[in-house]
Amino acid sequence: QLQLVESGGGLVQPGGSLRLSCAASGFTLDAYAIGWFRQAPGKEREGVSCISKSGGITYYADSVKGRFTISRDNAKNTVYLQMNSLKPEDTAVYSCAADRLPVQVMCVTKRAGSWGQGTQVTVSS
Repeated sequence: QLQLVESGGGLVQPGGSLRLSCAASGFTLDAYAIGWFRQAPGKEREGVSCISKSGGITYYADSVKGRFTISRDNAKNTVYLQMNSLKPEDTAVYSCAADRLPVQVMCVTKRAGSWGQGTQVTVSS
């Protein structure tokens, strides 16, 4: 069974940075596209960023373009989401997911076969 574990969330002031990690166990990450998704209370899930198996193709939601960077280290079986210039509206539970879907399909449809439990990100002064 695919297992994904997120870490790196927390409380940060507006304008600050956080780096989220998504670690895989029980499978090799390089066989899957990986996506980061977020959901704030009372809002629909949003596909934040997705990355292809090799890392050569990435997708970003308009709301995070220029501020967030997704990357992967297949040797460490881990995908990262570097979040800079954080805003209060970035507050949400962030989850990573794995699937074999094309990157854009995965992020836009918010579909994936395996999901982590999520990590809370709170941006507040």
